[in-house]
Amino acid sequence: MPPPVDIVKVAIEWPGANAQLIEMDQKRPLSSIIREVCDGWSLSGSEQFALRYADGPQLYITEQSRGDIKNGTILRLAISPARAARQLLERIQSHSIDARLEALKELAKLSADPTFAAEFINMEGIGTLARLVESGTHFGEMLAFTLTAFLELMDHGIVSWDLISISFIKQIAGYVNQPMVDVSILQRSLAILESMVLNSHSLYHRVAQEITVGQLIGHLQVSNQEIQTYAIALINALFLKAPEDRRQEMASTLAQKHLRAIILNHVIRGNRPIKAEMAHQLYVLQVLTFNLLEERMMTKMDPNDQAQRDIIFELRRIAFDGESDPTGTEKRKATYTKDYKMLGFTNHVNPAVDFTQTPPGMLALDNMLYLAKVHQDTYIRIVLENSSREDKHECPFGRCAIELTRMLCEILQVGELPNEGCNDYHPMFFTHDRAWEEFFCVCIQLLNKTWKEMRATAEDFNKVMQVVREQITRALAMKPSSIDQLKNKLRGLNYSEILRLRQSERMSQDDFHSPPIIELRERIQPEILELIKQQRLNRLCEGSCFRKLGNRRRQEKFWFCRLSLNHKVLHYGDLDESPQGEVPFELLSDKIPVSDIKSVLTGKDCPHMKEKSALKQNKEVLELAFSVLYDPDETLNFVAPNKYEYCIWTDGLCALLGREMGSDLTRSDLDTLISMEMKLRLLDLENITIPEAPPPVPKEPSSYNFTYNYS
Repeated sequence: MPPPVDIVKVAIEWPGANAQLIEMDQKRPLSSIIREVCDGWSLSGSEQFALRYADGPQLYITEQSRGDIKNGTILRLAISPARAARQLLERIQSHSIDARLEALKELAKLSADPTFAAEFINMEGIGTLARLVESGTHFGEMLAFTLTAFLELMDHGIVSWDLISISFIKQIAGYVNQPMVDVSILQRSLAILESMVLNSHSLYHRVAQEITVGQLIGHLQVSNQEIQTYAIALINALFLKAPEDRRQEMASTLAQKHLRAIILNHVIRGNRPIKAEMAHQLYVLQVLTFNLLEERMMTKMDPNDQAQRDIIFELRRIAFDGESDPTGTEKRKATYTKDYKMLGFTNHVNPAVDFTQTPPGMLALDNMLYLAKVHQDTYIRIVLENSSREDKHECPFGRCAIELTRMLCEILQVGELPNEGCNDYHPMFFTHDRAWEEFFCVCIQLLNKTWKEMRATAEDFNKVMQVVREQITRALAMKPSSIDQLKNKLRGLNYSEILRLRQSERMSQDDFHSPPIIELRERIQPEILELIKQQRLNRLCEGSCFRKLGNRRRQEKFWFCRLSLNHKVLHYGDLDESPQGEVPFELLSDKIPVSDIKSVLTGKDCPHMKEKSALKQNKEVLELAFSVLYDPDETLNFVAPNKYEYCIWTDGLCALLGREMGSDLTRSDLDTLISMEMKLRLLDLENITIPEAPPPVPKEPSSYNFTYNYS
């Protein structure tokens, strides 16, 4: 007979005594259980004690968190959070340096516990730590532990950052500005300043007065990637919170200090692989840099503004400079109208009207002028080449440039805030000071080339733009490392190749519609689904690493989950860092029997997505969230690192529970494998000898392996 659901069997330790093995009744008050445990060791004053986990973060157990205790958990009897906070508060003010160091070391560890943190903060502990920092008498390890404890305590959100004093800010900024400072102190100082900027509008101004982006650039030239990451994170925070009028000024300062070249040479092209957090910070910097274009993108051209119209005149002059300028107002007007038509503007009489729609607004005109001045030969060639074609096949440069600018803004999400958890930065945008403009110049040449390959007419304009969008997005997905490499990728993605790729990808939907083929497909499908199911379960057995929500990105915390080889237990546990490869079952302290799993929830139905938080409201995070519900009314909450892992895990869990796998990845795999198998069988019927077919090309080769016999 199974034990009652409210009873959990645990071991409780106490230094110098044998562990007590008890059956903990979850319906009994925790204080009553602690009193009974204390009596077992003849300890008086049970109200001065509490229970903590013996492994992992060793958090205190409260009435709210006791439901997380599982059978077989090892607990430890410890002094209560209030008593611990009081003792540590006294010890960190001790006259003995050794006693103070040990106290601060213990405090740095305990401060991550929300129960302890609340007690310590209620005793004015944060103020005490701030005064220790402001005194300037702590150095080395002692200062590092002090800053760690301060940051952990503030991270719980119990105390407002607005209460931080100016002298504290100056002291922290001083550590960042010092040429030689301990790495651990520098890390924590950068992290504290970042939190100040992100969490308080008033502190942004104070920090900005003490720290300039120019001073932070020096920290990017070190060999420690952690320091580089914290430095870029602080630059991003200052950039993000700066008023609109200050952002352009900051961008100019960063350009003068050669930030882009330093990041390219010391980070992107450094000797160390880019970690996930660094990739995220580079992505954020990329987004914030492109967002500087938003003002021009949303600025309409004033057709009556002579200075703006002069830019259009300059485009005409550069393209048709060799032709004589006719005398007489009427002749000049007629010539200009003809030239504006040859330039491809929609409004031949007053092309300024073409730039009144936002987006792309004046940004399109800026791009066209850059092409005309910096790549003048290319500009003239495109314009004159199209003006000499038959009317029905000419590629309208002006209209194309405007629409292309709008498309590039959409692809690179100009004007949108960075997505939490996204690491999608493009190295090539760090290889040129005018990366946006150069990107446009490459793409406008691509558009002109594709127009010719398609032998397009004005009626085909939208079709051409769709093909060009596909060419650009496919090339960007290959992560070219430079503008030249982007050009090479695009050369391989000509119109014929796009047609071939489209045909290949549509093959499973468009082919085999006759009744016998449909019948064959239906007969093959269960066998293929079983293959996919086994692949998904194998991937769950390998396991995956997930990032914990609610932690600072600069101090990422991870946990790992994998399915037992007999498919009966889910093992999971916390990790200090992202693992390289498989994590042994022995290191995963928690587990859930598969028989206890009741259902799998996704998206907004997940409990951790219903909490009110800026992170939780993020659409991208919402699409990667899923939860496992298991007895008795408990949940294990996930946020997958990417869409692929999301599909693998949700499909695998559904397969584990005997339910239908319904992700886009499964549908894609099913169509691909069925089509391959059907083609092989049909070819075999026609007695055509073919070589052994390779397995389907995986979307993520490192973790996507099918074993299937096509015979």
